[in-house]
Amino acid sequence: MPEKKNTYVDFGDRGRYNTRNKLNDLTGKEWIKFSKSWFVHRPPRRKEEELLHPAKFPESLIEEFISFFTKEGEWILDPFLGTGSTMLAAGKLNRNAVGIELSKDYYDSARRRIKRNNFSTELVSICGASENLGELINSNLKKNILFDYVITSPPYWNQLERNSLRQKVRLEKGLSTKYSENKNDLGNVKDYQDFIQRQAEIFDNVFDCTKPNGYLTIITNNVYFNGRLFPLAFDTAVSLSNRGEKSWVLKDEKIWLQDDKPLVALGVNNAWVANRHHQYCLIFRKEKK
Repeated sequence: MPEKKNTYVDFGDRGRYNTRNKLNDLTGKEWIKFSKSWFVHRPPRRKEEELLHPAKFPESLIEEFISFFTKEGEWILDPFLGTGSTMLAAGKLNRNAVGIELSKDYYDSARRRIKRNNFSTELVSICGASENLGELINSNLKKNILFDYVITSPPYWNQLERNSLRQKVRLEKGLSTKYSENKNDLGNVKDYQDFIQRQAEIFDNVFDCTKPNGYLTIITNNVYFNGRLFPLAFDTAVSLSNRGEKSWVLKDEKIWLQDDKPLVALGVNNAWVANRHHQYCLIFRKEKK
């Protein structure tokens, strides 16, 4: 009888790693921990240059998702790069990455932050609109790539245009309160249904650039505006799931609980207005039809 091959490597406190693991480099213990549908994440305080962007998400959070959905050396895409969180997380974890950013200011900031770290992997930041995703990638990389994983956080429709205490503080500090003045910026789309449609079209382009069975994570939220809640996260999930041949399969959601945010008196003694202290991390997969 042939000897049974041992497929496990013991990593001590990390647990045991199965060498047949096709998705990531995590042990079984680490895999199970990540599979919980909600998590609390308290990122480090933002550095001065990172404050340039009005809606930055933390590298430490992105690292958790990249660690689960990729192996070392694989390729990651972020079509809404901002100041480079995804690129920095990918470089730290020895992954390759491409990021697309429309704003020249944020693009320049991302490039500076990446350059300071001297990562050994291939990290390519591109200034342009994700509506032209395939063309931008082909012209800058000079080779065809299907990405193993995509993670990004698109604009939350008109959230940054609303008059809020947070935006008032940024104005007083001379910081931007919106992404850009560019008419092609998704964050400047006025009509909600138009926003949902244009966002879905961008992820059609992402679909074409993702390998079969590759995963996509979108970090987003619902938006309270003019006295009602617009279900942006839910409409994003529905719209991407109904694109014909380019339909993403919604696999699940993880809820990021932000228990370190201060409470603000909203609607007190008048009407219900919630302190929204969570984000939706929607998980899709490009599955064969």
